[in-house]
Amino acid sequence: MTIFLQALLGGAALLLTVPAAVLLAEVLLALTSRRAEIPADGVRPRVAVLMPAHNEVVVIARAIHSVLAQLSPTDRLLVVADNCSDATAAVALTAGAQVIERTDPTRRGKGYALDFGVQHLRADAPPVVIVIDADCEAAAGSLDRLARLCAQTGRPVQALYLMQAASDAGLTARLAQFAWIVKNQVRPLGMRSLGLPCHLFGTGMAFPWPALAAATLASGHIVEDLKLGIDLARAGSPALFCPEALVTSSFPTSAAGLTAQRTRWEHGHLGVILSEAPRLLVDSISRLRPHLLGLALDLSVPPLALLALQLAVVWLGCVVLYHFTRAAIPLAISSTALAMAGVAVFLAWARYGRRVVPFSALALAGVYVVLKLPVYAKFLIARQLDWVRSKRDGDQS
Repeated sequence: MTIFLQALLGGAALLLTVPAAVLLAEVLLALTSRRAEIPADGVRPRVAVLMPAHNEVVVIARAIHSVLAQLSPTDRLLVVADNCSDATAAVALTAGAQVIERTDPTRRGKGYALDFGVQHLRADAPPVVIVIDADCEAAAGSLDRLARLCAQTGRPVQALYLMQAASDAGLTARLAQFAWIVKNQVRPLGMRSLGLPCHLFGTGMAFPWPALAAATLASGHIVEDLKLGIDLARAGSPALFCPEALVTSSFPTSAAGLTAQRTRWEHGHLGVILSEAPRLLVDSISRLRPHLLGLALDLSVPPLALLALQLAVVWLGCVVLYHFTRAAIPLAISSTALAMAGVAVFLAWARYGRRVVPFSALALAGVYVVLKLPVYAKFLIARQLDWVRSKRDGDQS
């Protein structure tokens, strides 16, 4: 029994050193990352901005205005009002967008809306399509940077996508914002420093028309963006990270909206880790494609709170095991993994998180982890598989 426990805990500790080491490497590389030069001369390709929207009447006008201010006369903004039961389509039309409506209550999800929009664009296909969610705002100049880099490289390009907590938000929301920065800014910067691709984030995505037109979009996958990025990478079009382009959104302030959003994202993320990470690893070796190996390793890093929880549980188990058996190797391995993750989080906070959370708040990060336990428990016993829209602030229903 003792040998079995040593093997079990030692194996778990060894397994966790992979995401901990990847996280630390990405953070260290991000600290040395340099700003990329994006060509500003020449003619920018014609762009179609595709904006899927489901009951976004509260926020869509702001998103549309942020996009229209950056479009040239030959560009277009197409809003797909998907299964809407509110005035999203009317508001979008009034704000200046071209609008098409889709109604199919049995085929729900952003993937179906994107496919509907792409099929509509085929009659006058643009060289570049940029996807912006209806609850996001694109910073000035961002669409130009995305379009130029996409046209120059012939590859999908992902903007920096940040979510912001309200100015009066509590500690939990600010820790969530910091975790988002680590995931969507720090880690992709580290990947870019090695010339490796990034995963897609769902908004602020630019695609060469041939790649998007050939992609399988029509699905109800709850993290269709992550799956799409992996599919494109396998097809030879891995996404580039462009932090010089910025898209922002806000966390829901309601507890119900925030919980629904976290559940969808994290259940989808964990599901893709389990289904795609091993396949990506095999593909990278069998096809000798380093970019697939980079994506596989990056995908192996679970959400920050879950990684912290896993490391803490395994480390405590190794401490107890050492107390009774003096088995030092599992404890040494788990301590190393825990230390690597801790250093990574501290360095990320020191460079990118100071404005979001004070250092003293990091000591309370354990509370944030505990609050997310129901989300992870639900993944084991009642995993969310279907797309469900998060309730927005200001929704009437």
